[in-house]
Amino acid sequence: MTTPMVEKFWDNMINIHVVLLGTEGNKPVPMAPLARKEDSAIWFITAAEHDTFQAAKKGRLGTIYLCDPAGKMYGTVDGALSASGDSSKLDELWTSTAAAWFEQGREDPSVRLMRFKPTEAEIWTTDGAAKYLFETIKANMTEDTPDTGEYGIIRF
Repeated sequence: MTTPMVEKFWDNMINIHVVLLGTEGNKPVPMAPLARKEDSAIWFITAAEHDTFQAAKKGRLGTIYLCDPAGKMYGTVDGALSASGDSSKLDELWTSTAAAWFEQGREDPSVRLMRFKPTEAEIWTTDGAAKYLFETIKANMTEDTPDTGEYGIIRF
């Protein structure tokens, strides 16, 4: 059963362009997520020699750190990484942003695809900066608690 918070998570993830991805034993690094609700996964295009891909090949756990105003979502997402050899999925997900990182574009021999399967997330969602500012000012004038969004823990 899908909850409203899970729906909001996937809807907001589509608008997030950069996350920090940490893996066991490695520091978090900036990565471009490609969220696909229909796959229940967040995909990453990376290079074969990258630490995150090495972790994915070993089936390591990872954490995504969210802090992106465009996606109106903040928090952490824990999950399992895996390496994917699905060439058709890579073709489907390929972007001009990914192409910029590889000398030979999609045909570069170091291009790799990783799948991040979320298991649990702790997130805060907002309705945007304007509402946050309005609610904060209103709370200071009325001493009410600001209504700046939703908080939840999601188990996928």
